[in-house]
Amino acid sequence: MKIGCPTEIKPQEFRVGLTPEAVREATARGHEVLVQAGAGNGSGFPDQDYIDAGARILPDAASVFAEAEMIVKVKEPQAAERAMLRQGQLLFTYLHLAPDPAQTRELLESGVTAIAYETVTDARGGLPLLAPMSEVAGRLAPQVGAWTLQKANGGSGVLLGGVPGVRPGNVVVIGGGVVGTAAARVAVGMGANVTVLDRSVPRLSYLDDVFMGRLTTQYATQGAIAELLPGADMVIGAVLVPGAAAPKLVTRAQLSLMKPGSALVDVAIDQGGCFQTSRPTTHQDPVYEVDGIMHYCVANMPGAVARTSTRALGNATLPFVLALADKGWRRALAEDAHLRAGLATHAGVLASAPVAEAQRLAWQPPETLIA
Repeated sequence: MKIGCPTEIKPQEFRVGLTPEAVREATARGHEVLVQAGAGNGSGFPDQDYIDAGARILPDAASVFAEAEMIVKVKEPQAAERAMLRQGQLLFTYLHLAPDPAQTRELLESGVTAIAYETVTDARGGLPLLAPMSEVAGRLAPQVGAWTLQKANGGSGVLLGGVPGVRPGNVVVIGGGVVGTAAARVAVGMGANVTVLDRSVPRLSYLDDVFMGRLTTQYATQGAIAELLPGADMVIGAVLVPGAAAPKLVTRAQLSLMKPGSALVDVAIDQGGCFQTSRPTTHQDPVYEVDGIMHYCVANMPGAVARTSTRALGNATLPFVLALADKGWRRALAEDAHLRAGLATHAGVLASAPVAEAQRLAWQPPETLIA
């Protein structure tokens, strides 16, 4: 199979879909890998690394899209990239379609077979291709939130860890999954007072055991969130409904409950965000203010630490890339129910129930499309 890896063009996205190690693995199996010139520069992988691994360097994205049978990316294809997709081509990347009707429509119009990283599952019920980036984003969240709290950046001027004689900051993490756990770990390490809310009592018990009393757990209700907002210096939105739009858990009216200069960090922004006032931002201009509350809503947070993120994502995606290349998408999905769960579109047909529900579209199960 001809596997193509274009340069990411989303603003300030420095990750790349394939590492040189992945290229070496694919070419050793007889596949041809086409990498756009400079695609790995942002992650610290020069073209020569890809050449040494057996890739062929092409000058531009159009060349990669024109030749490749499978496109491997990181972020959802932008409008210019969607225009280059075609029926019979395979796209393997993050998609986050539920809050993005334009992308859904254009993928369906292109006829491409698109498989979304974020809905591929595993035997434990997890999301193995989302987990590494969730881990990175979760660990970044208190870090960028602490930066947002600095007075020069519009924040309240609170130091999360406090100092002797001055209390530490209060961090509320909504969601106790991979993102929330990673965020709590870093926030606790910074010395903050941390409260994690979740609707799974077993998960709260797990967090209570793992952190050995160094944070507070609370069952997530609207009332509990409203009760915690007045004392919060930072609220981290870490809620995920796989494949679906994120629920809005803090309304604009509730911002009035918070202290001026407090920070909201919305890690769920890729799925539409879990704060009513959230809108996507970039690393170049990451923060904005609504009603005195600072919002950090960068839609590709792991891109800020591209080298670490690319390696972590590459480790997770490589077995699936090789399965798709070795077997073709039909056989690979037929033999692997977890990879099959990632199918989003095929030949103009939507294959995701959550996306169909969010956008009120018709859909067909992946099993039907494979058959």
